[in-house]
Amino acid sequence: MKKLYLIGGTIGIGKTTTCQVLKTKLDKSVFLDGDWCWNMHPFVVNKETKKLVLNNICALLNNDIKCNAFENIIFCWVMHEQSIIDDLLSCLDLNDVKVIAISLVCQKEALEKRIQKDIDQGIRKPDALARSVERLEMYQKLNTYKIDVSNKTIEEIVKEIIKVGDEND
Repeated sequence: MKKLYLIGGTIGIGKTTTCQVLKTKLDKSVFLDGDWCWNMHPFVVNKETKKLVLNNICALLNNDIKCNAFENIIFCWVMHEQSIIDDLLSCLDLNDVKVIAISLVCQKEALEKRIQKDIDQGIRKPDALARSVERLEMYQKLNTYKIDVSNKTIEEIVKEIIKVGDEND
């Protein structure tokens, strides 16, 4: 049975970094970051682009699911509302696929420190801090396994994700 890892979390919490390492720890794996499907200039968020991005994500994930070369499909995105996860799952062919939905969460102070570091390095714009903190509590309401990343290394987080994925195998 294939595994689809859905890794959500607020802006700057470490989704991409975690998934890049997770990809190297899981055999026959592929990784898609939902942000890659938003890589446009100018950045426009409206009904049309939201639909386009979701359709592109679903097409890519379905292609990965169908490909015999992969046993582990890793996807990360902000996914701060249950409806985003539900819409995504509704368009995927999940026959013989175990879905592992995980939200990376952390303490507000830890998040602020991470994002400020990114702002200082020019990786993020200053408005990312308020937007990220604002969404942090939304993850507690989701039907996902929560991993508090506040005081954990990437290696510890990845080990916990793998452990969650191996449960009930």
